[in-house]
Amino acid sequence: MTWRKVKVSEFLTERANRFSPDEANKLGLQRVGKIDFSGNIHLVADKSTRTGMILVKKGDLLISGINAEKGAIAIYNFDEDALATIHYSSYTYDARKINITFLKWFLKSPAFKGILNSNAGNGIKTEIKPKRFLALEIYLPKLEEQEKIVKHIQAIEGEIGDLQAFSNENISLASSLRQSILTEAVQGHLTAQWRKENPNQEHATELLKRIAAEKAQLIKEKKISKEKPLPAIKEEEVPYALPEGWVWCRLGEVLLQFLGGFAYESNRFIERSKNQVLRLGNVKNNEIRLRANPVFINDDYAEKTSQYRLTEGNILITMTGTKEKQDYCFTTTVRHEDMENINLFLNQRVGCLKFFKEILPDYINTILKNNKILEPIFKKATGSANQANIGKEAILSCLIPIPLLNEQHAIVQKVNTLLACCDELEQQVKQSKADLDLLMQSVLSEVFGTDNQAISSKPNKTNLSGKETLIPAKVVQTTYEGNTLNMELLEILQQQGGKIAAVNLWKMSKYQKDIDAFYEALKKEVEQNKTIKESNEKGWLELVAP
Repeated sequence: MTWRKVKVSEFLTERANRFSPDEANKLGLQRVGKIDFSGNIHLVADKSTRTGMILVKKGDLLISGINAEKGAIAIYNFDEDALATIHYSSYTYDARKINITFLKWFLKSPAFKGILNSNAGNGIKTEIKPKRFLALEIYLPKLEEQEKIVKHIQAIEGEIGDLQAFSNENISLASSLRQSILTEAVQGHLTAQWRKENPNQEHATELLKRIAAEKAQLIKEKKISKEKPLPAIKEEEVPYALPEGWVWCRLGEVLLQFLGGFAYESNRFIERSKNQVLRLGNVKNNEIRLRANPVFINDDYAEKTSQYRLTEGNILITMTGTKEKQDYCFTTTVRHEDMENINLFLNQRVGCLKFFKEILPDYINTILKNNKILEPIFKKATGSANQANIGKEAILSCLIPIPLLNEQHAIVQKVNTLLACCDELEQQVKQSKADLDLLMQSVLSEVFGTDNQAISSKPNKTNLSGKETLIPAKVVQTTYEGNTLNMELLEILQQQGGKIAAVNLWKMSKYQKDIDAFYEALKKEVEQNKTIKESNEKGWLELVAP
């Protein structure tokens, strides 16, 4: 087949319909909210706009000028017309010259990205405008060949789609498994054997009595403030029966102090210091993200707000998020390594929980991940629109199960061991999904090349099903990052000095088009031949020393 060089404007025409904000607001049409990087169009209900808008009709090619390189390209297949901001562009096409699905795949390929980069000039041109896009030159086969190539890509896409569906199912299963482990923990099932091996323990009600007495003494000595009395636990509140020796209580009953964050003034933040203010974005489940948009204060401001300085063992809880997503009530324990060479201070809408010595902070942090425990807190969320806010009262009145301290330790140890297996499973699934994305890009590189310069006359490769493809010979990638491809695994490792990133090993191997075969070959070398092992560096592999 022959691929000829053509301008995009030979087969695409920009849709000319443009509207001022006033005109657009009178049309009552839905709007394009976004095109995600998988090429799915998300529509939003008609709402007022202050910017100019374009019209989009069924069958149009729709491109996000800002995110086209990331895959935000789609064919608009909705029956009703829609509006999009001027950061999008919409095109009609000449069906006698171009198969629009062929074009969509080409625009998602490394070849198109290469063309964009080569035509970017010296300036910073991140947005693809119609004038620039329509002037681009690409190589195009005849229409009948386009259609054959589309069938080939769609066949492989179906195979990859099946694998992606399997990966998605595994992610869902891993999430369910995580909640099952937490449910087993809070119901006492994980430590049933522990209780058999450690009989004659006192009842947890005795623990609550000691905490109540200690709290009363601290209030008497004016070391802590007296809190508003917590409501008595009603029978209908109790979600399930507890093991013998456990007790239900309000979170506030075992709390030494609840500390609400301080409203630090943003105009007093400085570029860098030893005093960092933790905001909502810095706190995730079991993680303090110190590098997520960090802000700092000077020593004087830190001294004046010293009561908001965090210490090891504090539990942080986020108190604002999105109702629909329930992306709040994230909790994490402050650890020594979080405070190395830095003082941490608490910003508003992040709460801090401090407990008595007979309550293990990691136990509380663990049970506050269970949906059954969190559900009453979510129900008490307030806020306008889709924003959710939880207050101190909702947190303190939360119902929690309490065993003795030594069993709290046993639960945390058991949960951490089991959740580590979940973490490993989820990481494997995420890596599998990433590999599938790379595989699709590899397929597109085969078809379109990396620079869209391929011109040949005969097919020469097979697809994942073993069928002959319609790929121009010069398109087939023979190097990856300057290295020869299609080699045996051991050969690659020897060439790379005995160590390589796992994904690069796959891309350079003869299994680059069949990830299952790659994993099978790798498994054989690791488990049977024992010639390859995982490196201490995450995601890397290395040769086993002879």
